[in-house]
Amino acid sequence: MDWSEGELSLTLLNDRAMARLNRETFGRRGPTNVIAFPLDAVPAAGGAGPGPASQAAPGPASSTTGPQPVLGEVVISLETTRRQAREFGWPWPELLDFFLIHGILHLLGYDHEDPGAAARMEARAWELMSLLYPGRAWTQELAGEEV
Repeated sequence: MDWSEGELSLTLLNDRAMARLNRETFGRRGPTNVIAFPLDAVPAAGGAGPGPASQAAPGPASSTTGPQPVLGEVVISLETTRRQAREFGWPWPELLDFFLIHGILHLLGYDHEDPGAAARMEARAWELMSLLYPGRAWTQELAGEEV
């Protein structure tokens, strides 16, 4: 991902805790699969500051000198991951990896707010999954799912 080093926090929750976080963060009801909170983000072109999910521009947020950046936190619901893995016919550890990649991409500034950005993010996610699981073919039914 063009980063030699970086730090992130990974939090794994149940659906109840994720639903509470989703409500408090976005005002949305129910659990979601993954939420990302960038910590060391560059404001987006519209002037938005760092915040949950997709408000940072892609790429390293700090200079190449000095301490390595803390990227932020990725929060994943294990219950939602297991449920969606059954729905999509995936092994749940692989779906967990997919959601972790998705969250990390958000920390790096990728988003899916418009079709072009979503296509770039999705392509990068599948590229990284193919590095983790060479020769593995997935049904990409998650493309239409809100991730």
